[in-house]
Amino acid sequence: MKKQLQIFLIVFLVLMLVAVRVFVQPYFYDPLIEYFKADYLHNSIPEINLNFFFLNLFYRYFMNTIISLAILYVVFDNFKILKFSFKFYTIAFVALSVILFILLKFNLSNDYKLIFYVRRFLIHPIFLLVLLPAFYYQKLKQEN
Repeated sequence: MKKQLQIFLIVFLVLMLVAVRVFVQPYFYDPLIEYFKADYLHNSIPEINLNFFFLNLFYRYFMNTIISLAILYVVFDNFKILKFSFKFYTIAFVALSVILFILLKFNLSNDYKLIFYVRRFLIHPIFLLVLLPAFYYQKLKQEN
């Protein structure tokens, strides 16, 4: 792949991640956004329709994952990296969703920071920021 096309695709995909964050966010059901913007230390967690919440969480995670996998493929052009990343994203979604469900279902509001960070890992493309340097480092080690 030509460098110019590769750079254009990476910039385009990063802008898509930004678009998911900025433009699509109001369309997702997430009552925790307002909870964490308000005085969450003194308020209890709001009533949450867990089925609808996790469905919207899945949609957002899925969109971020597809774009993140595309970025990883454009950067490294390696199907093994794409396959590993897909498995990683799938396992991370299941594990973090279960943790978030338990925290919300049993109203563990004194663990508000844990709820905040688990939710953040699910709705933001943080794993991309971890996987990109990890695969780059692995690539450098293999070349030496």
